[in-house]
Amino acid sequence: MARAWQHPFLNVFRYFRVDEWKRSAKEGDVAVVTDKTLKGAVYRIRGSVSAANYIQLPKTSTQSLGLTGRYLYVLFRPLPSKHFVIHLDVSTEDGQVIRVSFSNLFKEFKSTATWLQFPFILEAGTLQRGLVGLAAAGPRWTCLQLDLQDILLVYLNRRYHHLKGIRLCASLLVRNLYTSDLCFQPAVTGTQGTKLPLTPMPREMAFPVPKGESWHDRYIHVRFPSDRLKVPSELTQESRSPPEAVLLGPGPVASSKAVRNSVSPVVQMLGPTASGQAPWAPRPFREVSLTREHPEASSGDGPSVKAPKPFPKVSLSRGRSEASNTEGPLEPWAQAEASDVHTAAAGTHVLTHESAEMEESAQVPVALEDAGSCKRFLPDPVLRLKGVIGFGGHSTRQAVWTADGAAVVYPCHSVIIVLLVDTREQRFFLGHTDKVSALALDGGSSLLASAQAGAPSMMRLWDFQTGGCLSLFRSPMHAVCSLSFADRGALLCGVGKDRHGRTMVVAWGTGQVGLGGKVVVLAKALTDCDIQAFRVACFDETRMASCGQGSVLLWRLRGGVLRSCPVDLGENHVLYFTDLAFKQAQDGCQETSATMLFVCSRSGHVLEIDCQRVVVKCARRLLPARTPGGPRPQKQTFSSGPGIAISSLSVSPAVCAVGSEDGYLRLWPLDFSSVLLEAEHEGPVSSVCVSPDGLRVLSTTSSGYLGFLDTPSRVYRVLARSHTAPVLALATEQRRGQLATVSQDRTIRIWDLATLQQLYDFTSSEEAPCAVAFHPTRPTLFCGFSSGAVRSFSLEAAEALVEHKCHRGAVTGLIATPDGRLLFSACCQGSLAQYSCADPQCRILRVAADVVCPDAPARPSALAVSGDGCLLAFVGPSRHTVTVMGSASLDELLRVGVGTLDPASGRLDSAVAVCFGPVALGHLLVSTSSNRVVVLDAASGHIVRELPGVHPGPCPSLAVSEDACFLLMAAGRAVKVWDYVTKASPGPQVYIGHSEPVQAVTFSPDQHQVLSAGDAIFLWDILATTESEQSFPGGPPACEAGPGTGQLEDAESRAGGLPQEPVPKPSPASPPRLDICARPPKGGDGTRDTSNLGTPRTTCLASHKAFMLAKVSCSPHSAKGTSPPTPSGKRRRLHLKAVVGYSGNGRSNMVWRPDTGFFAYTCGRLVVVEDLHSGAQQLWPGHPAEISTLALSHSAQVLASASGGSSVAAHCQIRIWDVSGGLCQHLISHHSTSVLALAFSPDDRLLVTLGGHGDHTLTLWSMATCDLVSSTCLPEPAYSVAFNPWGAGEFTCVGQGAVTFWLLQQHGADTSLQVHREPVPEAVGAGELTSLCYGAPPLLYCGTSSGQVCVWDTSASRCFLAWEADNSGIGLLLFSSFRLVSGCNTGRLRLWAVGAVSDLRRRKGSGARSSSVLMERELVLDGAVVSASFDDSVDMGIVGTTAGTLWFVSWAEGTSTRLISGHRSKSCLCLAWSPPCCGRPKQQRLAAGYGDGSLRIFSVSRTAMELKMHPHTAALTAVAFSTDGQTVLSGDKDGLVAVSHPCTGMTFRVLSDHQSAPISTIDVTRKECGDLGVEGTDLWLAASGDQRVSVWASNWLRNRCELVDWLSFPTPAATETQGQLPPSLAAFCPWDGALLMYVGPGVYKEVIIYNLCQKQVVEKIPLPFFAMSLSLSLGTRLLAIGFAECMLRLVDCATGTTQDFAGHDNAVHLCRFTPSARLLFTAACNEILVWEVASG
Repeated sequence: MARAWQHPFLNVFRYFRVDEWKRSAKEGDVAVVTDKTLKGAVYRIRGSVSAANYIQLPKTSTQSLGLTGRYLYVLFRPLPSKHFVIHLDVSTEDGQVIRVSFSNLFKEFKSTATWLQFPFILEAGTLQRGLVGLAAAGPRWTCLQLDLQDILLVYLNRRYHHLKGIRLCASLLVRNLYTSDLCFQPAVTGTQGTKLPLTPMPREMAFPVPKGESWHDRYIHVRFPSDRLKVPSELTQESRSPPEAVLLGPGPVASSKAVRNSVSPVVQMLGPTASGQAPWAPRPFREVSLTREHPEASSGDGPSVKAPKPFPKVSLSRGRSEASNTEGPLEPWAQAEASDVHTAAAGTHVLTHESAEMEESAQVPVALEDAGSCKRFLPDPVLRLKGVIGFGGHSTRQAVWTADGAAVVYPCHSVIIVLLVDTREQRFFLGHTDKVSALALDGGSSLLASAQAGAPSMMRLWDFQTGGCLSLFRSPMHAVCSLSFADRGALLCGVGKDRHGRTMVVAWGTGQVGLGGKVVVLAKALTDCDIQAFRVACFDETRMASCGQGSVLLWRLRGGVLRSCPVDLGENHVLYFTDLAFKQAQDGCQETSATMLFVCSRSGHVLEIDCQRVVVKCARRLLPARTPGGPRPQKQTFSSGPGIAISSLSVSPAVCAVGSEDGYLRLWPLDFSSVLLEAEHEGPVSSVCVSPDGLRVLSTTSSGYLGFLDTPSRVYRVLARSHTAPVLALATEQRRGQLATVSQDRTIRIWDLATLQQLYDFTSSEEAPCAVAFHPTRPTLFCGFSSGAVRSFSLEAAEALVEHKCHRGAVTGLIATPDGRLLFSACCQGSLAQYSCADPQCRILRVAADVVCPDAPARPSALAVSGDGCLLAFVGPSRHTVTVMGSASLDELLRVGVGTLDPASGRLDSAVAVCFGPVALGHLLVSTSSNRVVVLDAASGHIVRELPGVHPGPCPSLAVSEDACFLLMAAGRAVKVWDYVTKASPGPQVYIGHSEPVQAVTFSPDQHQVLSAGDAIFLWDILATTESEQSFPGGPPACEAGPGTGQLEDAESRAGGLPQEPVPKPSPASPPRLDICARPPKGGDGTRDTSNLGTPRTTCLASHKAFMLAKVSCSPHSAKGTSPPTPSGKRRRLHLKAVVGYSGNGRSNMVWRPDTGFFAYTCGRLVVVEDLHSGAQQLWPGHPAEISTLALSHSAQVLASASGGSSVAAHCQIRIWDVSGGLCQHLISHHSTSVLALAFSPDDRLLVTLGGHGDHTLTLWSMATCDLVSSTCLPEPAYSVAFNPWGAGEFTCVGQGAVTFWLLQQHGADTSLQVHREPVPEAVGAGELTSLCYGAPPLLYCGTSSGQVCVWDTSASRCFLAWEADNSGIGLLLFSSFRLVSGCNTGRLRLWAVGAVSDLRRRKGSGARSSSVLMERELVLDGAVVSASFDDSVDMGIVGTTAGTLWFVSWAEGTSTRLISGHRSKSCLCLAWSPPCCGRPKQQRLAAGYGDGSLRIFSVSRTAMELKMHPHTAALTAVAFSTDGQTVLSGDKDGLVAVSHPCTGMTFRVLSDHQSAPISTIDVTRKECGDLGVEGTDLWLAASGDQRVSVWASNWLRNRCELVDWLSFPTPAATETQGQLPPSLAAFCPWDGALLMYVGPGVYKEVIIYNLCQKQVVEKIPLPFFAMSLSLSLGTRLLAIGFAECMLRLVDCATGTTQDFAGHDNAVHLCRFTPSARLLFTAACNEILVWEVASG
């Protein structure tokens, strides 16, 4: 690895100052000439004797260059018909100096112990006929790339150490020499380098290529020896150039020249065999010719080297390679080499041919692993830095604007970031190896200078536009604290400390850097004065100023000398000055006032200094906002008294920005008369900077905030937030795309991964956070602290939920299972805690002491959970062992002793971090203190593979991608990426950028990015195209999480598809050096089935079926991810037939058109189109979340619907429907949270959408193309919008205290909006405007939150009338035929006569307002009015309320009729139908249980209540009839079961066996099993909330009831109060009377099937979530299960298949099959879906 100052490359000529000939030597005819091709200066070396004409570096042979770069790049051109020689003196690791020579004088390869001679032969050729143009004579410019490391290793078996000397001998032209550790591709541009796995040549090293021409047509690239990298043919262009030189040599040699189809002159480099032995004579070799499309052997008479015997010929085609041999078969090595389209090896020679034509089709880049037979493991690079979260590092004072004010430049530790303030896009300057201590940008934003901390300080000069490093040089100072550019960028000044701690000022000349020159030191000066700030004057580039403690110095550069002049400060000499700024000239003119200098101090003083007269012109003092013990002044002024500490100031032509340690940014006029604007920060302001246009003020704080104040809008925007100390751990969350970090600054921060913006932060002043983890499914964050506490935080409420203090020491590890069922924490005292996270109030299940390794530091990889959540791994009980436990039972399954892994090391090894691989592989990765990573089999503990020497230090964090392609590890200050699939990996890729050790690495939830955290948080894009779709289709969706057999089989099949060798098993000859102790679970028989590790252990009958998952969604967007296809031969068993319900949560979510009869409304995620005459429904699915609003076009041909954001769609969906066909034509999205309103323009050409709940955007869409026309961010919330029906392009929106009028203007393809905002008059007294509608021209009616209606004259933009329409908020207004309908939040619907309002707008006075508006009718509905549609005469209409009811309203009759009813009362809690066998249908009865403990019996035929009884004192929770219908069983909240007569109302028995646990289910069936040992006609069960089920046999006519069985299902032990659990549900199997099915909260999510006769569990069906409802069908043997995750699962118990259905928007708390099994009813909240059941 090269030293830091030689990375990424070193310009040899510039560094050793060849032009000065002080450190180099020249002899003979050496001159500087201008080359026409390169259009620049080059060195010409010519002469008849090569040894007498040369350039030598260094000057004497006793000196050494000390260049450690692996590659040497020689940019040269041989002179025509002349000889040249290149000598390289290379030093090996053992101190031996080897001379390596290249020359066209040599005829053959020669080798000694200290000298390698390679022939470089240039031969002439003929031009192919038919080419256009004449060939240019002479050889071309060549980039000779020499791999010095491989040259020594292959030919002498020695190890390369450094390059000692170089001698370039006549005759040649040389442009420059470069060394680097990177393998550059000279033909690859920077743009292509981002798309291809190649490293482009730096701009400084690249040859110029005219626009439209190919690099290969003008130059030659020779790489020796070759690494067999094929150059993509996308880089080759058609060439019509003459024959030229291409490097040929011993062993593998590569040329990036495009492949031709005819023979051209070649350069031959002869060498030894691969063994490195020098032959006495050349061996026979084969000729390899490359052709474009012909598979047969080449017949051209190309140049060749004479050999003792004839040789076979090999030809390569575009897509394949074939060998034809007239003398014998082609040897395998020739076939392997022929696979490289750019090179072909034959014995000790390599020939590469060119032609005047090129390849026409693109080649796929292939990297060869073993002689070109395998695919290369990774693209290079595989990661690209996308974003950085962080600011500062060394200092928070470095942040500047670009010249155009569009971006901000600031450091983040060792990375320099350019942030575009409008788009928040980031650009990076990478190369520093330590924290950036200072930076400066010139006035034209063309040059950027930066210095890094550390001694000596290395400095870089960057091309700001391209991001390339123009110069890397060492500063004379050991620490640079400040840099300042002259406005034109020709002068750079820096301030720092020398090695003796003295203050030094250095001036560099940078004017020639962009022209190929170098940075030169113009002057240096030492001073005893303290310097805190330094600036180059804007009016004179030779003048500067500095300030510090007690001094202000004016500097001048003249005659190569820096001189300073102190300013006489008078009484101000005791002040501590912190910053300074020159006054800016107006409009770029140089004024006398521009020589003024402003200096600020910690005591609040601001001095104004005349630089020409060197005097203090004025001194002022800034006072605090409130003096101690005094009143608050009206304005801040300058005077005597205690001031505030000013840390920074910046001056524009109009204002002066001041930042102070009290956290305020203040803007003052230049006369400091009063404060113009101020902004308060959360911490002390460390720097301020006014943008070039003077409209924005950038500010930074010591607490890590970076933002700017926009002065016209008076809005402060935060650009970046940062931890102020290293990040200790991180965690990612998939559904909301969030990142959580904990840091040594004692904060917990939540970030948005998409925008890299901070969302929340939690601060703890007393204890430090150590570990963090997200709940996988809920918005909950878990954090462990140094005190041992583990707390959970709600991200929705931004508050702590629960705290556990079961640990005695600092928490070192925290992790949750993928399904969110369990949480684990470990502490430094060795204890391990297990928590149940089934509900928000997580509770402790178990605490095990002395399990985890004590005194271990907190690390992200301290605990690891397998992908299926069944296994838990950690380091412990000692640091020399790794333990694997069952996550649910905490039974120890495996213990691996790593202390014996390397007995040869002489010390006992210890484990550092653990990590599980993908479930299908079953790997466990362990990093050790001996710098190794060991891959173990998680079931047996055997070694699968080992990565030795991964890094000089231990690896604290590991991560494996879900597709098993990449292994990620934190390695010191770098991130390393290994190819995990390929066993024989060529080594990792290393990515630098962190200035401190990386603490944590992980993959993003979507596996497309990598996160690394240390000093800052880096987000890397993964550039590789993985094979996850073929090998690992990702982890199962949330609804598929379950340890079912089908999943295990699927995982095995996926593992079999990996493009890798089978996992090696330890052989008896080489047993693994591990101490493995595998223990069976408690109570086991000592055997263990590793194939089903971690799955629930069940006792199954022979008829056990493997349940396979086949998700089916009723909509294109499933609620929980993409649904896999239904298994072959299986069709959907459910079809959504009808919907009962209306969503009262929306607004304007019902439309009705009386003239066409079109009627549509929303129910959850569905649009329901209903025929009011027949009741027939059309259901339009597709939305992933509840629909909030609807809008129907004026032509009634298009319907728009909008829904909120969800886990499936990040943005709100707006669907455009074709009314006639019922099909979704377009899907558009822009809003992030919700959509409040939709409105079509009068001509239906535009659609306006209004966002809400934090979105506050108003967008316009073109309905012709559904493209976004305009998007505007509103300054305040708006609640409603409407187009003007009689004004083209006008619309209005209302919100907080104002009406906003919009005018749309179109000029061709350009669209613009004019906005006029008019506040509501104080006389109206309205806080918020909540609704609006247009009346007769030009009136606009607006409703307010206080119940008033105000009328506006839109032509004059004034409010002229207001009246109190109600006593609560007006949520809806409709106007037609001079009648106005208003709907309020209390449910009142009123009809107003407003015909006289039009006359009132002409009156200037108040008029007779009370008598001008007349209320005609009033109706009171069951909830707040949210939607309404009326006919043109406003005589009849349909109104929707929040109660979920749609009313048909007739004003003429004064009636309201329910069309769709919603449930308002929640007092009725349970229902039961009497059995059909009890008599005729007219005798059908219904039993209903209520919250007051009463039980009511209703007659269905008479729709009347027959009987009311009160058997319970608590609320009823379950009710059921006996099989004969003569008895009713009811259960209540207290666990009592009452048995009553429905005819007499008498309760004759009460069972208290379930007392203290609520009864959740009662089920009754006819007793058919005769071997239960009890008598009775009925068999019934009761399930309670404590996971217990009692089964009874009864004969109520004889008053007999006996207990048959008592079942207690397992549940985690609770030590704390538990929140609401999912219900315990049980039911008899209708097709097998001996079976009972149970679902409820437990250790696993599953359906348990219990056999009453065998008294055992016979089957378990895994579930993705805990069940909320359950129903069984007799005829079809179907099981329906509803979940809280809005999903319905249908299980076919006959075939073992399952299907999932989405459609609800809330928890499916009820599902019931009809007795005929033809229909299934499911209920969620107030929506009821009716499903048609298809036959199997």
